[in-house]
Amino acid sequence: MSNEGYLSYARYGKDKVRVFRIVREGKWHHVVEYNVCALLEGAIETSYTQADNSVVVATDSIKNITYYLAKTSPHILHPERFAIHLGSFLVKKYPHIHKAFVSVEKLRWKRIEVDEKEHPHAFFRDGEDLRVTSVEIDGTQGKDKLVAKVTSGIKGLLVLKSTGSAFENFIRDEFTTLVEVNDRIFSTSIDLSYTFSPFPISITDGNSGEVSAVDDGKGTPWDGESVAELARKVTLEVFAKDESASVQATLYKMAQDIISAQPHVTDVQYALPNKHYVPVDMKYIGLENLKPDSAEVFVPLAAPSGLISARVLR
Repeated sequence: MSNEGYLSYARYGKDKVRVFRIVREGKWHHVVEYNVCALLEGAIETSYTQADNSVVVATDSIKNITYYLAKTSPHILHPERFAIHLGSFLVKKYPHIHKAFVSVEKLRWKRIEVDEKEHPHAFFRDGEDLRVTSVEIDGTQGKDKLVAKVTSGIKGLLVLKSTGSAFENFIRDEFTTLVEVNDRIFSTSIDLSYTFSPFPISITDGNSGEVSAVDDGKGTPWDGESVAELARKVTLEVFAKDESASVQATLYKMAQDIISAQPHVTDVQYALPNKHYVPVDMKYIGLENLKPDSAEVFVPLAAPSGLISARVLR
């Protein structure tokens, strides 16, 4: 057995590229804010094994390309499309680069309403959750046969309902101290991801790396806006309406509804950490605050917390 190691994996690029873009249509403005990460794979081994920088695209150049496309790409308002454009540009431009991996976090901005009408250029942050997408552009079969592998979702969507949740009939043994309850607060910070079928794309302009969908049918990554809207709607509605026997059961219903509604989605993953609210014991002062029907004052506990996760495949 050799005592020497070998390079089995190499990927590098620029992370945390912060982008804010205004798109003006006369007096009507659109804004997006992204956190972008763009990484490259290809014939770059010698930069690691032989200190050969002649194969290295500087990470500063990757940052500058991100800003260039943020200015020139017609897809900037759509995170899936922009990530596909950026990744395709990088793979197309550099002959020795065979794959690009682009991740985009979209921050929330919503129009302010004035006199019950949306303002044309005033916005507010209406939540701290992020819309996320990760795109792999695979050019290993040729620069004219690019394939996009896209996963999108939501990160950090904080939700709570004050009833409609229970947790009973779980295993009890000598280590069990948790009391069964048929009515409780259910709160979690939702992380959701859904993966699309691999998606062929074409370069329509060799200079700009402009891309188009080979099949731009509804529900594909090219139509990421409608899928994101439905996934968020399903997640919130199931959470609100489900008479939850457990976090696990509610999670499964969410995932099944997305799979059923989106034929181009191949799998759905959720991670649901419990946000615990513990009723305060007020018996010392003669007040009942522990029973489900009388508990009204709670202490939020950040840790430790349960973490429920699952992946549902088509």
